[in-house]
Amino acid sequence: MSAARRARIHYRRLPDDERIFDQPIVLEREDVIVTLTDPLVIDRSPPEGAGPMLETGSRVLWFTFPGRWHDVGRFHAPDGTFRGYYTNILTPPLMDGSSWHTTDLFLDMWCPAAGGAMLLDEDEMAEALAHGHIDPDLANVAREEADRLLALATRGDWPPPIVLEWTLERALRTVGA
Repeated sequence: MSAARRARIHYRRLPDDERIFDQPIVLEREDVIVTLTDPLVIDRSPPEGAGPMLETGSRVLWFTFPGRWHDVGRFHAPDGTFRGYYTNILTPPLMDGSSWHTTDLFLDMWCPAAGGAMLLDEDEMAEALAHGHIDPDLANVAREEADRLLALATRGDWPPPIVLEWTLERALRTVGA
């Protein structure tokens, strides 16, 4: 099997932090691109009340939706056990071939495997606004997107079907791992 095409994701965190993630692409369509992390090294605790999300050795299947103000991660424990869905609120990614650029907009949503949904990092958004790290208009866009997705999750209409269809096992088979 030939090597999977890879995405180089430039993930900016305001005001001046940028991380670059290099991940194999497991599915590429006009409406969604799915990538898979290598086993992760985790150096921080999950947000309070979120329960276990990721730990060292965990893997994430990321669903990037061109033109959308969010992406979705399917989180798995090191043994492959599904943990839940994590939605980042971010700027629509600018995609130039395999090089992508996006900016995190602080707010996130967590939907644990057991059910339910919770909005995360509202304190980080408030702090970013207080320090002028995010423009109030952009913060409003992020808040509206987070509220919209939380309403979908509360109704049972989140995550999108593609996220439900692609399991870790399927992704690993696709990349030949």
